[in-house]
Amino acid sequence: MTKRTKKQLLIYLGFVGPGLLVYLFIVAYPVFYSLWLSFTDYNPNKGGAWNFVGLLQYKTMLTDPYFYHSLKNNIIVVLVSVFGQIPIGFILAYILYRKLVKAERFFQSMVFLPQFLSTIVIGILWKRLFSADGPVSRIIQLVSHDPSAQFTMMLSPKTIMYPIGFALIWMYTGFYMIIFLANLQKMNTNMIEAAKIDGASETQIFVKVILPLLSGAIAVSTILAIAGSLRGFDLIFAMTTQGLQRNNAMVLPIFMYQTAFQNYSNSMRFAYGSAISNAIDVISVALISLSNLIGKKLNAGEEF
Repeated sequence: MTKRTKKQLLIYLGFVGPGLLVYLFIVAYPVFYSLWLSFTDYNPNKGGAWNFVGLLQYKTMLTDPYFYHSLKNNIIVVLVSVFGQIPIGFILAYILYRKLVKAERFFQSMVFLPQFLSTIVIGILWKRLFSADGPVSRIIQLVSHDPSAQFTMMLSPKTIMYPIGFALIWMYTGFYMIIFLANLQKMNTNMIEAAKIDGASETQIFVKVILPLLSGAIAVSTILAIAGSLRGFDLIFAMTTQGLQRNNAMVLPIFMYQTAFQNYSNSMRFAYGSAISNAIDVISVALISLSNLIGKKLNAGEEF
């Protein structure tokens, strides 16, 4: 190795080394430790002793009704994110870009405002709005002229995800609006002007010109939405109270938290919680891979 090559290697290690070390200790190590832990029966309340149990924790997970209940709620959150937040964010960005509303800067600021607020604060806010004696219940009483009327969606396991889904859309739509607006603003406007000269309507410009040009941004937003939905914890945790309400709205991260860090018969099941967290990773990778595959198929169809 020549002196110049050594110098280049040292420069390379100087730039890459710190980032690699941070990645290994903060990302890679916890992932591998969680994977190893899921094959044991480790329990901190038993003196830290552990035994290798193979796939026992995963078998337990696949027979646990709470896992499937949490998975179902998580799929609902994913659907709300992909088919709610992203399309609404796209439409709002298009409205701002085409200047179809007045005071667009104020409109943009109001939609993006939730991104500046704490998620816990937002969760408590919506929890209060949807409570049995909250503002929504008061509005229902005024409209129905029934002083005993209440907003009960947060109390039913069949309807609790509706108000949570509404809060999720309100909070995160502005994030995707900014992504699409940034991509729209750097777009070449010649194609849009040419389409207008040819007599294309606003809908035709949107579907035939703008939508294909932003396919990459849509794909990235879909990946972010899926990943964020499967690790979402704080908003739902803050919107639901302890007990039955939280169990009704339980998603996989809350299920993992309650399993690993809260007492079940005086034992915190770290190994079982690790298995659940690994399942979240696998499901996330599977859904992101599926969305990428669908995106490639659609692009191939358009090219054909």
